[in-house]
Amino acid sequence: MIEMKDIVREGHPSLREVASEVTFPLTAEELSLCEDLLGYVVNSQIDELCERYGLRPGIGLAAPQVNVSKRIFALHIEEDDKKPLSIIAINPKIVSHSVEKTYLTSGEGCLSVDRDVEGFVPRYARITIKALDIDGKEFKLRLKGLPAIAFQHELDHLNGIMFYDHIDPHTPFKDIPGAVPYERE
Repeated sequence: MIEMKDIVREGHPSLREVASEVTFPLTAEELSLCEDLLGYVVNSQIDELCERYGLRPGIGLAAPQVNVSKRIFALHIEEDDKKPLSIIAINPKIVSHSVEKTYLTSGEGCLSVDRDVEGFVPRYARITIKALDIDGKEFKLRLKGLPAIAFQHELDHLNGIMFYDHIDPHTPFKDIPGAVPYERE
């Protein structure tokens, strides 16, 4: 089980590397990594487990955040009145996106960042993605709202990009042309 001590923090070199493509079949270590990444985000959304193990809540976790430079991440998002999204994405790609942008009005956070970073992070409002599952089978999803934002955040981790790289350092709350703000419940 991944715990907070296993998650590398900003300044660690693996967070700035472009992660390597994964080949199939997955090794036992890679399968275990996939299970552990998803396990963390699922467990971190259960108050009792957060308290017991000192977990910080999260909806996504990428392999580079646990010092493994491979193109793998997990997302687990449960929103009221929406179908839950719980995926392991291997070698993920955005194949198309909207012109329209969005951003979280509350700003983004990251399990690898132990400080509040204020500002708007522009993201595509809608994306179509392709990725491989643990069996090497390709899947395609259309995402919008929080799932689209989270997918882009985790994909950035695979490319050595931190969320705050997108924030204007001089005017962090400046208007993003053509963007529709997203309010997280």
